[in-house]
Amino acid sequence: MYQYTEFDRQFVRQRAEQFRDQLDRFHAGTLGGDEFKPLRLQNGWYIQRHAPMLRVAVPYGELSTKQLRVLGRIAREYDQPSHEVFQGAVAAQNKLGDIQLRDGKAIGSRLLTGYAHFTTRQNVQFNWIPLTQAADVMDLLATVGLHGIQTSGNCIRNTTSDALAGVAVDEIADPRPFGEILRQWSTLHPEFGFLPRKFKCAIVGATEDRAATAWHDIGLKLKRNEAGELGFEVLVGGGMGRTPVIATTIRDFLPWNQLLNYLEAVIRVYNLWGRRDNLYKARIKILVKAEGQRYFDEVETEFRRILEQDGGPHTITEAELARVQACFVEPTIDFSAPAAEPVSAEEAAEFQRWLARNVQPHRNPALRAVTLSFKRVGQSPGDATADQLDAVAELADAFSAGELRVTHDQNLVLPWVRADLLPAVWREAKRLGLAKANVRLLTDMIACPGGDFCDLANARSLPLADAITERYQDLDELEDLGEIDLHISGCINSCGHHHSGHIGILGVDKDGKEWYQVTLGGSDGSDLSGKPTPGKVIGPSFAHGEVPDVIEALLETHVAQRQPGETFLATYQRVGAEPYKAAANAVRVATARTEA
Repeated sequence: MYQYTEFDRQFVRQRAEQFRDQLDRFHAGTLGGDEFKPLRLQNGWYIQRHAPMLRVAVPYGELSTKQLRVLGRIAREYDQPSHEVFQGAVAAQNKLGDIQLRDGKAIGSRLLTGYAHFTTRQNVQFNWIPLTQAADVMDLLATVGLHGIQTSGNCIRNTTSDALAGVAVDEIADPRPFGEILRQWSTLHPEFGFLPRKFKCAIVGATEDRAATAWHDIGLKLKRNEAGELGFEVLVGGGMGRTPVIATTIRDFLPWNQLLNYLEAVIRVYNLWGRRDNLYKARIKILVKAEGQRYFDEVETEFRRILEQDGGPHTITEAELARVQACFVEPTIDFSAPAAEPVSAEEAAEFQRWLARNVQPHRNPALRAVTLSFKRVGQSPGDATADQLDAVAELADAFSAGELRVTHDQNLVLPWVRADLLPAVWREAKRLGLAKANVRLLTDMIACPGGDFCDLANARSLPLADAITERYQDLDELEDLGEIDLHISGCINSCGHHHSGHIGILGVDKDGKEWYQVTLGGSDGSDLSGKPTPGKVIGPSFAHGEVPDVIEALLETHVAQRQPGETFLATYQRVGAEPYKAAANAVRVATARTEA
């Protein structure tokens, strides 16, 4: 994984020192709230529904066990609100009738403290850290090279990538060095610190798009042309939110060494032309949709100007690429240790199911990549307790050379596991409750924190995730249903990526009550999903209590309509929306009759 240089470490430490000074001046009253807001945002600090929320950057999803232990310490020691704040949050949720108290903590909805939350953009969030302790947390993060720089604000955000980058069997080239070059170039970029709106990039180097590049402001796909030269397909103008848009290919092949010069042209034109008078029309997707070829032509003109008049100042040299590549040190795997004890006859069926679902091939035939599933009853998607983080760090030290990856689907991956140690990994993951063989099945769902935490949310996501997970615990049933992406968002901002779910659930507000729209047929562009596309709403919204029954009706329709071997998405694409609409509407009618 990436080995931080002394410059990296010093930069992050200095940034933490700057933030402490800014926070001290804010608390002393010498720095006003309006002045402090952009400073805290560009360091990853939001003010949410009940308490501040910190977003920690995890560049291209890569974490060391040393970093994971620090995240666990933060969850344990700092993710603890004051008694007054916590009781206020419980009171707010009690109005909805779904909170019970046990030992002073809430159950029934995730108000428990001491968590880290892994997001769809490979970041880590904390929801209960008091702002008075924010500088202490940033100092602690800096000791392991972590930070919140540009995880918020109208700037270039943390670049995401494939969780299998550098180890995938279908990889054309490792995207991580280019992601790191992009990170170094974009961090505190003097021209792009105050863009019209936030700006998100994703990069992949494999034939399968496991980073949903077409849903980003800029998507970068490594490829080789007919001459075998390495370059990028560049996509621009993707995004979710109120107006879901699939990115357009602006360059089919860009030589790799021109990556930064070209991105400078793309973002500069956006910075000049993007709307600042309307928050909802400020993203680059709206500009691309409105201007089309005119925008593309202007980007090409600016790119030529950067090359011809400025001399291509950001051209990546072979030496620079080699320097960054050398920072990605491949671990030395000890093959001298004995193999794990084989699974018993009683364990064989469960182990084989886990191998099929949670273990991916590796470019080194002697190794595997193992997904630890954080999707289980009583644990919301993406959540990890402090104890789990510490335990997973021990697991990664023992079996994955001290390295982990955060996935787009809110799980963790061990990327350097010896194939002959898989039985031992499985047994330990099972002991930790992280060996559920449900990867890419219905309960491996994505969900944002929703109304339990987020001030923007119209409805809660986590109770729905809990209810659906509890209903579908039979792995035989899940396997029979086949691979399904279920994504849940608490509001139109789509942090739960409901637009790209085969089944998407969106929380909406109706007269102060929680309701939910259901979409079908979305895809993120992976091999499972095929061509990226936004899902379509299947009818009026449903009440909170109806949603699990609606999901069940949709799945029963799939089983009735499918052909042998057909996935949920393939069946929907073949038969169309009408059978599913009829099934969902029947739930609404049945509910109305019961209430009558």
